[in-house]
Amino acid sequence: MSQKKIFGQGLSMSQIAPISTVSERTGRRRSDRIVGASPATQQVLQQATTASKSDLPILLFGPEGSGREFLANAIHRWSHRVAEPFLVLSVAALPEDLQAREIFGCAEGVHSVLPTVHVGALERARGGTLVLGDAYALHKTVRNQLRSALIRRHFAKQGDARRVVLDSRVIAILRQDDEDLFGDLPCPRIHLRPLRERREDILPLANHFLNNFSDELGMTLLGFSDEARRVLCEADWPGNVAELRECIRQAALLTRRGIVSAETICVAGTPKNIPSFKEAKRAFELRYVQSLLTRCNGNISRAARFAQKDRKDFYDVIRRTGIDLRAFRS
Repeated sequence: MSQKKIFGQGLSMSQIAPISTVSERTGRRRSDRIVGASPATQQVLQQATTASKSDLPILLFGPEGSGREFLANAIHRWSHRVAEPFLVLSVAALPEDLQAREIFGCAEGVHSVLPTVHVGALERARGGTLVLGDAYALHKTVRNQLRSALIRRHFAKQGDARRVVLDSRVIAILRQDDEDLFGDLPCPRIHLRPLRERREDILPLANHFLNNFSDELGMTLLGFSDEARRVLCEADWPGNVAELRECIRQAALLTRRGIVSAETICVAGTPKNIPSFKEAKRAFELRYVQSLLTRCNGNISRAARFAQKDRKDFYDVIRRTGIDLRAFRS
């Protein structure tokens, strides 16, 4: 999370409250739901639901941590292939000279290091779904072979000229800038946006994760304070949904019972983004003064009395925090 965002002036709660929430179940567990409230998420769900009804390959685009593999699993569960294998192969983890072997398979003796017959992922996922994670890492030759196989619906193992029918659906997971990797391959293309571009999803997702962890860990977590919600909505979330989920998990462990506070959310962030004590103190001071001024309609004397401070000292705090009084006077 970006500290600059977390400790900024802030949004009004009317700006960050979701209008509606989409919760699409992909399995029996609550954790299998796809949750969101943004138009971008609604569009993705519509595209994914439509794509699940066909056998065409699918290209899933999006940044790391945006839920691409989770959506691929949902598409599999919504399809007629649900009872068949769901296989995930990380291309980036494979040496380039073994990519074709792992995807298409190979005959005996093709690879000196691994000389035995190998059944590739396309065959192992027969009838089901093969997800190629980090498909941008495919060597150009292997990528062209895969594209040809997806169009013709058959392929050959390395060292074996016999045709093998392609009877699995392939979902390739790509980055946002990999649009042209498979050329004009006829297939649905679904784009998942970074979390910072669909902020309406943050609170529904945060509540969803908190409920999940509350159940899993046997805790009584009642939700987030208004300030905690503000902090969540103002963060940049460079790690996207994965980072948000981990933050909520840490916050749940720190809170264990009752309401999750803004301070807990700050401490629950990734280590490099945990604010210093000085920054946390400034953030509290800013939120405290903003809340008092809101309650007192910008009346400094009244706010100072609530704070039990001299008016001049309280005005010094306002100047130090950089608060614009005009925003609090109706």
